[in-house]
Amino acid sequence: MLLESINAPQDLKKLKLQQLNVLCAEVRSRIVEVVSRNGGHLASSLGAVEIIMALHYCLNFPEDMIVFDVGHQAYAHKLLSGRNNRFDSLRKAGGMSGFPSHTESTYDPFTAGHSSDAVSLALGLSAGGCKKAVALIGDGSLSGGLCFEGLNNAGHLKKDILVVLNTNELSISPAVGAVSVYLNKIISQPLYNRFRQSLENFVRNRLPKGRIILKLADKFEKELKGFFVPGMLFEELGFRYFGPLDGHNLGLLIHTLKNILTFKGPILLHVFTKKGMGYPPSENDPVFFHSAAPFDIATGRPLNILISESYTDVFGRKIVELAKMNKNIVAITAAMPEGTGLAQFRDKYPDRFYDTGIAEAHAVCFAVGLAKKGMKPVVVVYSTFLQRAYDQLIESVGLQNLPLTLCLDRAGISGEDGVTHQGIFDLAYLRSIPNLVVMAPHSADELEAMLEFAISLDKPVAIRYPKDKISAVRYPLSAIRYAKAEILKEGRDIAIIAIGAMVTSSLEAAALLEKENLDACVVNGRFVKPLDKELFLRLSAEFKYIVTVEDGILDGGFGSSVLELLNRPILRLGLPCEFIEHGKREWLLEKYGLDAKGIAQSVTKSIVHSS
Repeated sequence: MLLESINAPQDLKKLKLQQLNVLCAEVRSRIVEVVSRNGGHLASSLGAVEIIMALHYCLNFPEDMIVFDVGHQAYAHKLLSGRNNRFDSLRKAGGMSGFPSHTESTYDPFTAGHSSDAVSLALGLSAGGCKKAVALIGDGSLSGGLCFEGLNNAGHLKKDILVVLNTNELSISPAVGAVSVYLNKIISQPLYNRFRQSLENFVRNRLPKGRIILKLADKFEKELKGFFVPGMLFEELGFRYFGPLDGHNLGLLIHTLKNILTFKGPILLHVFTKKGMGYPPSENDPVFFHSAAPFDIATGRPLNILISESYTDVFGRKIVELAKMNKNIVAITAAMPEGTGLAQFRDKYPDRFYDTGIAEAHAVCFAVGLAKKGMKPVVVVYSTFLQRAYDQLIESVGLQNLPLTLCLDRAGISGEDGVTHQGIFDLAYLRSIPNLVVMAPHSADELEAMLEFAISLDKPVAIRYPKDKISAVRYPLSAIRYAKAEILKEGRDIAIIAIGAMVTSSLEAAALLEKENLDACVVNGRFVKPLDKELFLRLSAEFKYIVTVEDGILDGGFGSSVLELLNRPILRLGLPCEFIEHGKREWLLEKYGLDAKGIAQSVTKSIVHSS
């Protein structure tokens, strides 16, 4: 196995092209093997193997640096940078991250996980003295405004930065592709560029009106490239554009990279690849294998299929039902229709469905515009990605105070995707926004009721819910009333006020506390903002011990708002204000004392300590 002999990218330089192609096959096999057991981002990683191999072969990492946009495609990079012996621990608690991680390897300059920032980061590296900084971006990154901000500034600064644009949905006809490859072979040759430079010097310095002639020649070259190559946008931004090239032709990639890496200034290399390349099930269904659960390699079928519905499933079913009754409801997502449960809505109501691409800030602003014209927009994103629209939440949502609904999937602990994807900051940052109502359901029935309530309300509302299956235990559901919590269990010793997914754990903790002769009252907070002030003040007067439980950071979160209201000592249970590692949701909740046992132990310990 060649892969076992690769301990650093420098080892690749000892291999011939035929061996490198064999190594590509071994890398793909290793990725499929591990992801089939651990789950992970398969299709993107398989599609980027050759371009990552070529970059590692032609550059000198980590002296040179590569920045991955999002990092979905970085598995080959991990394997080629000395991490093959740890790759079996991918996405496991205490093991290797599913994304680039600066704490994991010197070959990862940054921890990645969100889109469109790679060009800006690489430009900063270049301006700071990095010999050659590379940004590997996908076509989805170009839907984010930050990417264009970086490209614009890079073209202005003229730093030595290489941007590799990997498109995997681009359709190019054979004729255009062949001419493009041929043309770029010519203009990427060192001989061509030395001749061009010498000719420019001669014309500029020796011929009358030489500068005018050069401008005409440059215009002719740009128009020639614009005719054959879909890259004039990047040329106008100040980049020299090469491509599009077959991203699976390793020999061509290496040949082209060796040539263009000798150039100064911003370079953009455009490659096209096939998602899931080399594993037929992934090639045939790249959407499913974008973020795959463990699967059987022989068939590609997922293992351990959950029979229970998830909150995402419940949301997806309910929003279709509501849209049938209210024709003003429109659904908006940022490149995540399947992940957010909107696929059925998209298929049933295509004229009322909007996918903005990876552009959460735009999605929120777009929704506010729709709301201004009397529509009922529902914006559905992962909690961690709504962070990218924080300014719009204040200026467009809060300030305009128009009725729209923000649905935050994957709130709280989201699991194996780790630090960049844990939705633990939303309660803290959402409760600081004026006019925004913030809610969290603890059951399927309550999520459905909250959706109905939010759409009926003449205010902006955020509903957050976890990446989790629905509990089989059903509780009687009382009507949702504005800024009103509900008591689910009466008690005499302690009042536990829980929010969202922590309500069920708190009820289970109350059962454990009964064995310690402690009778706990359990309250479903429902509203993070505004609080049920009347109920909470009454509980504060009746109970010596008040406990709050949330699956968000404690700093500025739900417990903080209750503490501010009551202005007395309470026990706040939640997550520390730090980046939470990757691992299964159940394991992480247990680790941070937010399972039933942990809640009960914290309550008992607090009471004993205060007695």
